[in-house]
Amino acid sequence: MPGACFSILKQVFCNMMERRQHRRVPAQVKGLLRANAHEVEGETVDLSLGGAKFESSLAVQPGRLITVKLIIPGVQEPVYIEQAQVQWIHDQTFGVRFLEIRQQELDELEQLIEECIALDESEDA
Repeated sequence: MPGACFSILKQVFCNMMERRQHRRVPAQVKGLLRANAHEVEGETVDLSLGGAKFESSLAVQPGRLITVKLIIPGVQEPVYIEQAQVQWIHDQTFGVRFLEIRQQELDELEQLIEECIALDESEDA
């Protein structure tokens, strides 16, 4: 029986790891979120290469496709995520998974995340 419990725990852990393919970092980044013709401001709570958690008044439902423009300090143009899918909602907070993002945008996002990681690690030291 202990082997069966280990097998179940291993499966649950592996499923959790598959869901989180990218490291999440705490990051407060202003953004513009658009669903249909409605564009509103929002702010990330955390961020990864694969998605983000936002606080925003944008009315969305799980499964909804939105576009995201992240306004990163020091970067001339916003990082444009052409397609993001809402995964979950809680009050005015929701999580999105990035579905369509150009390589240049991905590179800028990766640089921002690396800076957040470095800042976080220097605060821990």
